[in-house]
Amino acid sequence: MTDISFIEWASMSDKALAEYIGIFVRHHRMEQNKTQSELSTAAGISRSTLSLLERGETVTVATLIQVLRVLDQLSVLGAFEVRDTLSPLALLKQQKEKRQRARSKIKGDENKNEPNW
Repeated sequence: MTDISFIEWASMSDKALAEYIGIFVRHHRMEQNKTQSELSTAAGISRSTLSLLERGETVTVATLIQVLRVLDQLSVLGAFEVRDTLSPLALLKQQKEKRQRARSKIKGDENKNEPNW
């Protein structure tokens, strides 16, 4: 899609990021051999809105999601997955609380669970 092998996302301006998203959308639309009219109709948006998106102009997140859905590219939203992380101290504490060994039964306790016949 692009010749950029490593992108420093934080150093890019908002406009540059929007243009990058537009390039992504246009690339996948063209790859699927869809016109702007076909894609916009399927996504339930106007063709001019799709054109704005592809040019890197401001559109709503809902519009982007609709277009990604039609292009079957919702998998890119996996980057937004939230995972619970443990701090190293919490992880150590959790591991410390796990049993490390099995304990044999105490001789006096062996007969407590058995009935006396």
